[in-house]
Amino acid sequence: MAEEITVLILAALPITEVRASIPLGVLVYHLSPVTTIILSVVGSLLPVFPLLWFLTYLVKYLKRISSFDKFFEWLFAHTRARSKLIEDFELVGLAIFVAIPLPGFGIWTGMAAAYLLGLRWIPTFIAAMVGTIVASLIVYGATLGVISFIL
Repeated sequence: MAEEITVLILAALPITEVRASIPLGVLVYHLSPVTTIILSVVGSLLPVFPLLWFLTYLVKYLKRISSFDKFFEWLFAHTRARSKLIEDFELVGLAIFVAIPLPGFGIWTGMAAAYLLGLRWIPTFIAAMVGTIVASLIVYGATLGVISFIL
């Protein structure tokens, strides 16, 4: 059970997300691919509503503090630079953005972009779920490539 919780938590973290949780679950913990993918998708989706809430309601208060203001300026500049796809295609763009399993993309940056663009929460969640499922399948496919390369 500790392995499953580790996979779930790793998928929810901003740097690792499904990029790390799926290889860990399959290659290290030898969990079934279905279990690993489900845990990774659920874990990745856990921060969606808290992130949207945090960005919507707390940013305006935290920006009054110099260190938070500088952090949010960096975060939003970084996000704007990468969110052209989301600006152009909105929810479809968000799903594609989240589906790219590379650093700087994924749920966390996608939710910051959704906040900046004023996307509604429920459609944002659905787009994030689709993107996370696609990213999970891509990462699992890459993990299978590693397995076949090793064998």
